[in-house]
Amino acid sequence: MLTVSRDISLPESELVERFLRADGPGGQHVNRTESAVELRFDVLNSPSLPDDVHARLLARRDRRLTSEGVLVIQARRFRDQARNRDDVRERLVEIVRSVLIAPKKRLATRPTRGSRERRLVGKQQRGKLKQTRSRKPDLE
Repeated sequence: MLTVSRDISLPESELVERFLRADGPGGQHVNRTESAVELRFDVLNSPSLPDDVHARLLARRDRRLTSEGVLVIQARRFRDQARNRDDVRERLVEIVRSVLIAPKKRLATRPTRGSRERRLVGKQQRGKLKQTRSRKPDLE
């Protein structure tokens, strides 16, 4: 059981782990050990996520989320499998926690009178500067 918050826990049956060979340094032993970990979590069909969290996770523009709604996270930062396994699980928890709180809706506001006036004064000054560039000097 992977605990995300006090209300949300992800059962082991929903997490699919795959072990693969990691690239990078490691000597001769690196070609024989599968120390990298790939974790797959089916966000679309997960019954343990509340509907609002489920929707926010799917709405995220995350390259790790497939078109089938499966979140794929890879960890190959460490040389041993156990540490990569812990790392990938921590990253999954962080992703789910990041969408737990709904973002505040933006309140539509109007610009103040002073800000509108400052904007117009700035535009006038810029226009005058550009006009002076186009004038030909008097040759007398």
